[in-house]
Amino acid sequence: MTEIPYQTLSNGVHIPQIGLGVFRVNDAQTVIDSIKTAVNTGYRHIDTASFYGNEAAVGDGVRQSGLDRKDLFVTSKVWNNIRGYQATIDQFNTTLAKLKFDYLDLYLIHWPAEGYEENWRAMEDLYRAGKIRAIGVSNFEPQQIEHLMETATIQPMIDQVETHPYLQQTKLREYLSINNILHEAWSPLGGGKNQVLTDPVIADIAFAHQLTAAQVILRWHIQRGTIALPKSTHTTRIAENIHVFDEALTDQEMTKIAGLDTGARVGSDPTDAAFLKRSTTYDNQNHN
Repeated sequence: MTEIPYQTLSNGVHIPQIGLGVFRVNDAQTVIDSIKTAVNTGYRHIDTASFYGNEAAVGDGVRQSGLDRKDLFVTSKVWNNIRGYQATIDQFNTTLAKLKFDYLDLYLIHWPAEGYEENWRAMEDLYRAGKIRAIGVSNFEPQQIEHLMETATIQPMIDQVETHPYLQQTKLREYLSINNILHEAWSPLGGGKNQVLTDPVIADIAFAHQLTAAQVILRWHIQRGTIALPKSTHTTRIAENIHVFDEALTDQEMTKIAGLDTGARVGSDPTDAAFLKRSTTYDNQNHN
């Protein structure tokens, strides 16, 4: 079984560098089976959100995994339709009830939709009360973090953003590094919405190391110090995605991958005001 290395958050909490994402995994049994498979192959980090609609299944998967709760790092997020101090407290308590947990390892503001300052104030209090081990943001650009810090008393410990070889987030990474905020990647393999997994540069490196394209990209994330959240429900791929710690890419290969950056997103733009406003009307990933 693979032992996954960890990164250290600014408050000293350890976060495994690869986790299992469960976005758009709607069937409860599939979520449970994926978590059990992941844990059996060495994963110790699960990423969910209220928006995904599968927090209850994640909790069931954790309990059926055979591991103690304290041995798994679990993240959830508050969605954009929840704004206000008390609404955030209530949503967090709903998340805990669905998971059947006493605490969360990490809680994030999912997107910087208007009103996130009060979300953060509530999260700070939940953190101080010991209900959350770490707090952070998702899809925040530097200017949005700076705005948050005008009223915050605790700095975000992590920023989870879309990141893959076609969107390498170089400037954001520099900002996060300077401010001791960890960088976490969603859609680390492009989310199946671009051609990064078949890119000739990636293919050549994969051939040289006898790795899959996904393994090369995840190894690239690891060597950059990024926390990556690949999503899969396939037993073989779940296992392959963490077998990336014994084969290092060369400096030349890292430079070649750096040259693939086009800034092209597969997800929404966090500076798109129209999207952010529209997203506050969504209840879940089906936009109901």
